[in-house]
Amino acid sequence: MDQDVESPVAIHQPKLPKQARDDLPRHISRDRTKRKIQRYVRKDGKCNVHHGNVRETYRYLTDIFTTLVDLKWRFNLLIFVMVYTVTWLFFGMIWWLIAYIRGDMDHIEDPSWTPCVTNLNGFVSAFLFSIETETTIGYGYRVITDKCPEGIILLLIQSVLGSIVNAFMVGCMFVKISQPKKRAETLVFSTHAVISMRDGKLCLMFRVGDLRNSHIVEASIRAKLIKSKQTSEGEFIPLNQTDINVGYYTGDDRLFLVSPLIISHEINQQSPFWEISKAQLPKEELEIVVILEGMVEATGMTCQARSSYITSEILWGYRFTPVLTLEDGFYEVDYNSFHETYETSTPSLSAKELAELASRAELPLSWSVSSKLNQHAELETEEEEKNPEEQTERNGDVANLENESKV
Repeated sequence: MDQDVESPVAIHQPKLPKQARDDLPRHISRDRTKRKIQRYVRKDGKCNVHHGNVRETYRYLTDIFTTLVDLKWRFNLLIFVMVYTVTWLFFGMIWWLIAYIRGDMDHIEDPSWTPCVTNLNGFVSAFLFSIETETTIGYGYRVITDKCPEGIILLLIQSVLGSIVNAFMVGCMFVKISQPKKRAETLVFSTHAVISMRDGKLCLMFRVGDLRNSHIVEASIRAKLIKSKQTSEGEFIPLNQTDINVGYYTGDDRLFLVSPLIISHEINQQSPFWEISKAQLPKEELEIVVILEGMVEATGMTCQARSSYITSEILWGYRFTPVLTLEDGFYEVDYNSFHETYETSTPSLSAKELAELASRAELPLSWSVSSKLNQHAELETEEEEKNPEEQTERNGDVANLENESKV
């Protein structure tokens, strides 16, 4: 029996500290466990980074408005309701205390007594008067009299504070509703990036599109390569960011995003993919983060959409299927084919190797002529060395002919 039998006894490896695990040789760690590439930015654009051990939490309170806007909707609505409820209860309690201290509760049915607030006969009525005052409803049943100076002062304070609370909370809700994050959800990226030849050059490409008819004004595209790096001094830089040129110097990074566009990155000597071939690409642990920015035409607010591509999502030797067709009087975009690709003939060599082959094939003319002359001279020398006897006979015949001519 040559079959392997699993042992029921589990062998536990000693747990090493994180620093010791990071210092293990890469070939050992790869042989033991197959590492999974952890995304820096998820496909939906959310950054996969959690902030821990933040001690200076007071900084969140100094920017309370942004903190409230960044909260989730359920917490935002809860705070919205709680702020108004607490404010109404607080001032309702004060109105009830004023009526209780002045003795208005003891003279409710006394027509000769002038209360601070008419028809205020308990905490519930004081709470309702607080709501009417802050929201400026003014039903006309409960009103403040001119014989209560402390009530007039409280009315002024509640009116001012109520306006501040309204401006703060309504402004917070308005910004929360009008955030351009939802607009960015209609900006789509292709599920894969491709590498193929374009105009005789090896290029990395991905596709972007806008699902809405309202355009993104001043749209621009950027790309970053996220990859760990170790410097020549031995410093390890995790998640090092490198710019990927997608037309910054030529202006191609500024988009007129009316129909889906294919963004191209030429793999040249300045590209981080210069020495990466088809066989080497799956071994690389890298991530490409693409960022699309622009202003919403309807609101004028800036929005940003993000996506990323890991090595398993980069297809070598593929192109994107065309999605734009000309109809009767207009162009139509078929978004069913937005993510589709098709295979095309692409060399598996890296861009550096392709450049070296091209440089060898396009040698200067002077070099080729001189080399051919040298080769011809070498061939003549070899022929002379191979046939010395024939050369001697020829020389002898020539001498005899000369002697005969002299005679």
